Amino acid sequence: MPPKIKIYTLSTCSHCRDAKRFLTEHGVPYEFTEVDMLEGSERAAVIEEVKKFNPRCTFPTIIAGDHVIVGFNEKEIRQTLEL
Repeated sequence: MPPKIKIYTLSTCSHCRDAKRFLTEHGVPYEFTEVDMLEGSERAAVIEEVKKFNPRCTFPTIIAGDHVIVGFNEKEIRQTLEL
């Protein structure tokens, strides 16, 4: 069973769009949160969540099961998801 995929993104980030496009093109289901579209305490809470996985809080931050992929690294995504 493939791991559950969660992506933290910014709406203006080209690397984030590339990561989502790549997963969509490969038929990989995922959930995403556009952090810059959140406000107030919700945004602060999500940023703290991202920092648990990626202390530098850069985007995209991709959580695939137990793996954390920072940035759009196609090779690492392929390896992690066995694509």
